[in-house]
Amino acid sequence: MGEFQLKRVYEVPGPEDGTRILVDRLWPRGIAKDKARIDLWLKEIAPSDALRKRFHGKPDEWDAFCEAYAAELQGEAAQAAATEVFKYLTQGPVTLLYAARDESRNNAVVLKAWLQRRGEGLPG
Repeated sequence: MGEFQLKRVYEVPGPEDGTRILVDRLWPRGIAKDKARIDLWLKEIAPSDALRKRFHGKPDEWDAFCEAYAAELQGEAAQAAATEVFKYLTQGPVTLLYAARDESRNNAVVLKAWLQRRGEGLPG
């Protein structure tokens, strides 16, 4: 079974990326679809527009964002998207792509940790 990696969508794709999955609800600004080398865009696993707007520009509310996002990930659409992510993980590495400038406080960081916890019991 592969491993999860994180990468800004603006970084150059590499062979070590494996399957590249965009986990933002909005398409990243200034990036052409053919240059991004995105294999899959899973809007369903991204934070809702309301949550994204509430958190945007408020890094001091990080813990509240993490909690609210984790609650959203329990929804049916996010669960189905997570199942799809794990199918790719059985084939090799999966790189979760995000557009945020902050590399330590963004939805992909929360999502990676959530997926890793969820995948602990899977065969691999």
